[in-house]
Amino acid sequence: MITADDFLAEAGRAGFDFYAGVPCSFLTPLINGVLNASARGAQGAPGGTPGGAAGLRYVGAASEGEAVAIAAGAWLAGRRTVVMCQNSGLGNAVNPLTSLNAPFRIPTLFLTTWRGEPGIPDEPQHAVMGRITQELIALMGLEQGPFPAERDALAPALDHAVARMAATGLPFAMVVRKDDVAEAALDPAPRDLPPPGRRADFPAAGERPSRAAVLERFLAVVPEEAAVIATTGKCGRELFTLADREQHLYQVGSMGGASGMGLGVALNTERPVVVLDGDGAALMKLGSLATIGAYAPARLVHVVLDNGVHDSTGGQATVSASVDFAAVALACGYRFAAAAASLDGFEAAFREALAAGGPALIHLRIAPGSMKVLGRPTVTPEAVARRFQAFLASGRGTARA
Repeated sequence: MITADDFLAEAGRAGFDFYAGVPCSFLTPLINGVLNASARGAQGAPGGTPGGAAGLRYVGAASEGEAVAIAAGAWLAGRRTVVMCQNSGLGNAVNPLTSLNAPFRIPTLFLTTWRGEPGIPDEPQHAVMGRITQELIALMGLEQGPFPAERDALAPALDHAVARMAATGLPFAMVVRKDDVAEAALDPAPRDLPPPGRRADFPAAGERPSRAAVLERFLAVVPEEAAVIATTGKCGRELFTLADREQHLYQVGSMGGASGMGLGVALNTERPVVVLDGDGAALMKLGSLATIGAYAPARLVHVVLDNGVHDSTGGQATVSASVDFAAVALACGYRFAAAAASLDGFEAAFREALAAGGPALIHLRIAPGSMKVLGRPTVTPEAVARRFQAFLASGRGTARA
């Protein structure tokens, strides 16, 4: 058995400084340890810069898949990351692990617990996943190793994980068993309620604009220093077709994960970060709005392009017609939200969102359909990720350049 401080000390030596996850009783000591260490290092509230001892930070996600996406964004912004979750939630992480981390070659140390371990009594809902946890990890093509439950095993195990992640560009998994880590109490840090957010509406009569027209207007007004993450499907394809820039990341998979990735980037950069989301994707990970509101990155602008349909799969209707995304965002703690239905309304809302301080959300209702001549990104996801990572690390487009 080790202590959380034992693990954090060796993990810190190995460069791990950003944690995201969803709690499990087997993970309680590690999560409490990260939270306590972060609080000891910095007393500031979550915001647009890293917090905690040497930047140590834990972000509590609404779902396991969201935690993977948040960590992916943090990695792009230069952090070495750890994702922690219960194996019963491993299924929620399968999609981003296979359609985000794999194609983009984004590594993370993935710690999942072993609830339902054969031969150890547990709750019935853990029985199936307990039998298949390691096999599922292997089936996803991820390397794995035993969790280092002894002090002498910590450094070699973490060094091995770092080496394998560097070689493969993929996550490395460890399965945490009950009592691998000694109990650790949480020093509670109350979270202040955010001030009420402000809403602005930009109504318009007439036909709604196309997504391509909105993206053309967006390209004309987005700051050159901004990092832009475009959701999966035709949004990213149209953005690439109109203009391929190093500030763009086209999230070809992991539907719903763009907002989580944007949060991970925004918590670790001083640049503006813009997420171009869709109504179907935003609804799929609606809990991400609550996480964004809670951690409140100061320069994040979340744009929901709502055409009311799943455009990439034949135009089937989503349920967004009855959803007021701006109201949802304010209820989740966003500092500014706007609703618009025209190009001029979008531009006015976007400029106001940049000036208002984030997080900010713009709900723009647009027409269904896409460009007649629509390409796909010709740059591989791995190349896009490395290019985007280099852009974030550089001074290009910033006052420091």
